[in-house]
Amino acid sequence: MSKIILSKNFIKKVCKSALKEDVYPLGDISSKLLKQNIKKKLKLISNQTGIIGGLEFAIQTFKLIDEKIKINFKKKEGDKVKKGDLIAVIEGNIRHILTGERVVLNFLSHISGIATKTNQFVIKVRKKSKICCTRKTIPNFRLIQKYAVKLGGGTNHRFNLSDEYLIKDNHIASTDINKLIQLAIRRKRNKIITVEIDSFDQLKKIIGLKFDRILFDNMSPKILKKCVKLSKKLYETEASGGITLKNVKKISNTGVERISVGSLTHSFNSLDLKLEI
Repeated sequence: MSKIILSKNFIKKVCKSALKEDVYPLGDISSKLLKQNIKKKLKLISNQTGIIGGLEFAIQTFKLIDEKIKINFKKKEGDKVKKGDLIAVIEGNIRHILTGERVVLNFLSHISGIATKTNQFVIKVRKKSKICCTRKTIPNFRLIQKYAVKLGGGTNHRFNLSDEYLIKDNHIASTDINKLIQLAIRRKRNKIITVEIDSFDQLKKIIGLKFDRILFDNMSPKILKKCVKLSKKLYETEASGGITLKNVKKISNTGVERISVGSLTHSFNSLDLKLEI
């Protein structure tokens, strides 16, 4: 799949766009009420237990506003934090720090929230299965969200529609499944071919065809275990559909190798962080 890299230039560009959204057209009119050149120290503190991520976004945001703002990090990217933990001390012109405060917290909370939820799933399966994200991401924010999944110990699924062949239910409903698989095999060109099925009968119809991965969708653990047993020597196996922290351990115990969880990026809670003097 596409290699996901968050370069400093990319982060700077994203932060610049976020700041523009927040200060256009007149700047931070509230912070301008404060006297000029007042220097303060502020503490970045976690109000929750979780995984902290997005620290470079804080660096680049404040740098765009005022290069004299100093950040002394007490935690590293990907560190586990507890409620009350000090993440960083930020020092500089209070006007400028307050201008960037919300943008910084938004990036940190969002990235940390995804990393935290991903890590909760990873801990549940205890390395028996890989926890994978999906394409259920905020438009134009996929790179950042998939980065956060990796930070939490998860595995990135395909980045976009060009990365892999994924023959899904609506493809299958449009034409014969065997014809689709054979056509994908002929056009493969080093791309992974995944076929999604939702029943044991569907599996029996395609077993033995030369593709790479089977995605078992919305199956009970009992049926999933039966399907995995039949197909694991021939294909990489993956489960999806309705996966939660309550049932992921049962799904993993079926022997399935990968578990894709859409909620990692579409139904997570941002990590509660605060910046205070």
